[in-house]
Amino acid sequence: MQQTRKVELWVGSFVLAGICAILVMIFQVADVKGLGSNDTYTLKAEFDNIGSLKVRSPVKVGGVVVGRVTNIGLDSESLLPVVTMAVSSTYNQFPETSSVKILTSGLIGEQYIGLTPGFVFDDEQMLVEGDYIEDTKSALVLEDLIGQVLYSVGGNSDSEE
Repeated sequence: MQQTRKVELWVGSFVLAGICAILVMIFQVADVKGLGSNDTYTLKAEFDNIGSLKVRSPVKVGGVVVGRVTNIGLDSESLLPVVTMAVSSTYNQFPETSSVKILTSGLIGEQYIGLTPGFVFDDEQMLVEGDYIEDTKSALVLEDLIGQVLYSVGGNSDSEE
């Protein structure tokens, strides 16, 4: 009887350790931050086309993740997509001349926002909470590119005859 109790305790502790290890792995893969981490500031940008950009997509500077997309909406007046980004407060030195573009990881990978720091002039202000980034480049949509190539190839063959 004593031996079975000891085996049950060992099995239970291994199961508990396994569950903890799986939870840690899930939080690492999902890139979940602490519940009280509010050390970000919000930037917004308006694009012509956001492609397949999603909420929680990374915001990168030179490949380094500095923030995440928190919201994607449609401006009621211009009817253009507006992307809201939460950027870490440790990266608060982006001038107003900075630009953002929607890029793709690989050929058909996930889309993310590439933030390019602008030049700092004497009278230049830094981006702060709620600022709009004016200089934006929309996503390249693979279907549109294929359509343009097919249209241009078809147009050239008609004009030669």
